[in-house]
Amino acid sequence: MAITGGEYGKMAKKASPPTNKVKNGCFAFLIGGLICSFGEGLGMIYEGIGLNADEVKLMIPVTLVVIAAILTALGVFDNIACYAGAGTIVPITGFANSIVSPAMEYQSEGRILGTGANMFKIAGPVLVYGTAAAVIYGVVYYILNM
Repeated sequence: MAITGGEYGKMAKKASPPTNKVKNGCFAFLIGGLICSFGEGLGMIYEGIGLNADEVKLMIPVTLVVIAAILTALGVFDNIACYAGAGTIVPITGFANSIVSPAMEYQSEGRILGTGANMFKIAGPVLVYGTAAAVIYGVVYYILNM
C-alpha cells in the first residue's frame, strides 16, 4: 500500500512534537547576541594588547571560527545549537560548524576519502559561489575604474 504525499505530511505533522516559536526565537536572539557580545569582548581584549584596528578586525572572526570548530569537534556546539537554533548558525560560528561537522561524521572512512572528501559538502557551495561572486565583482570594479 503506497502512501501519498498528503498522507505522509499528515503523519509527519502528527508525529512531530509542537514547537514554541516564541521561546525558540528568544533563545536564538539571546545566544546569537551572546556570541556577538563575546566577539565585541574579544575586540576589546585585542585592542588592549596593542593590536591595530585591521588586526583586531582579522582576529575576531578567526578566534570565533577556531573556538566554534573546537566546540564542534568536542560535541559541545551541537548541544548549544539544540537550544539556540539559528542563534548559533547565523554568526560566523555556524560556518565553522558546517565545515567541522561533516569532517567529524566521515572520519571513520579515512582521512582522504572520508574527512577530506566530505568536509566541504555543506560549505563548499558557499565557498565556490562566494569566490566566484568576488571575482566577478572585482572585474566589474576594475572595468568601472579604468
